Amino acid sequence: MIEAAEYQHRRDRIMAKIGQGTAIFRSAPLAVMHNDVEHPFRQESDFYYVTGFNEPNAVAVLAPHHEEHRYILFVQPKDPDKETWTGYITGVEAAKEKYGADVVYPIGELSEHLPQYLAKCDRLYYHFGRDEAFNHTILRHWQRCIRLFAKNGYGPTGIEDTTFILNPLRVVKTEAELNALRHAADVSVLAHNRARDLAKPGVYEYQVQAEIEYTFARNGMTPAYPSIVAGGENACILHYIENNRQLQDGDLLLIDAGGAYQYYNADITRTFAVNGTFTKQQQAIYELVLAAQEKAIAEVQPGNPYNSFHDIAVCVLVQGLLDFGLLQGDLDELIAEEKYKPFYMHRTGHWLGLDVHDAGPYKVTEDQWYSFQPGNLVTVEPGIYIGPNIKPAEGQPEIPTEWRGIGIRIEDDVLVTANGNEVLTAGVPK
Repeated sequence: MIEAAEYQHRRDRIMAKIGQGTAIFRSAPLAVMHNDVEHPFRQESDFYYVTGFNEPNAVAVLAPHHEEHRYILFVQPKDPDKETWTGYITGVEAAKEKYGADVVYPIGELSEHLPQYLAKCDRLYYHFGRDEAFNHTILRHWQRCIRLFAKNGYGPTGIEDTTFILNPLRVVKTEAELNALRHAADVSVLAHNRARDLAKPGVYEYQVQAEIEYTFARNGMTPAYPSIVAGGENACILHYIENNRQLQDGDLLLIDAGGAYQYYNADITRTFAVNGTFTKQQQAIYELVLAAQEKAIAEVQPGNPYNSFHDIAVCVLVQGLLDFGLLQGDLDELIAEEKYKPFYMHRTGHWLGLDVHDAGPYKVTEDQWYSFQPGNLVTVEPGIYIGPNIKPAEGQPEIPTEWRGIGIRIEDDVLVTANGNEVLTAGVPK
């Protein structure tokens, strides 16, 4: 559980960065309705990072320059009739006590109270997100401030995206965040290991998926993303989610699944032979992908540029494809011309945290990659995908039948530490 003091610390850091500015954060909209059925609500990550408040139709304002109120919340008021249908609402009074705001207003009073927190700020910070109506609300308030500037001589003259404030904070995990992430990883490890025990020829992909997601649910977690349980040729589809095929003798099974704990996510992929025995070609590709992953993980070190682990993975994979005769030519030229892309079309990893593809910079300038620092958490997930209908790059050889239909990815969650790295998901065998 992330404590109230952690959220206060986050807000203090943001306010130190915005100085005389005012930052506004919008919650996710109401839960999605489809034919009178309400689907699960998922809070907007930046809003949750700042507040810990997990209800829709809310707004948080940080105004460090204001004389009385530095942290302001606008929330839904209590509504017994509505709560009978959709569950309890925290309400104005309880929100102030529970979430540490200096003042809390009903969301319906936003237009009445927001101007006082914008009037004397020098810059407005807001991310224009999916809520188009609220985007226009912010623009109207800002345009009003601009009109008054000539008369008053003060007010926000520019808008800056909060992304540039929050991303550098969110990309370095605190100890409290790491505790949540470790729990998500531990339960996800358990789920993968249970799935591996279940998977046999004759079992359906959806049965394996059910075992994984049952493990999440019985441990108070939800799937971090739609589980990929891809047998045989399906493993060559990167985001395969139909999960309806019966596993056959001789199949590989690629499982890409992770659980979410209090919105903090794990992300693990393993590939194995359902009957326990690789073919010669399957084993060759598996060992190549594993070698690439091991080399890539070794590059996840403090001070190394973000791109280094992808570059080394590509180098290992391309050399292996050359050795197998699946590519032809000069190693460096093949990489420069991206002739490997029919086999390996994605990057080797991404940030991980409150979002599966988490907030954080990959580059700091056009020519400079972000340098790893302790507290960064990244996935490392090289793969090779030789689809049944693969089309080689121009000038490259046709792929023999015995290699087609092999899809292998291996993915772990790797934390950058002061002296190297720690693989949080090492409990799933490779």
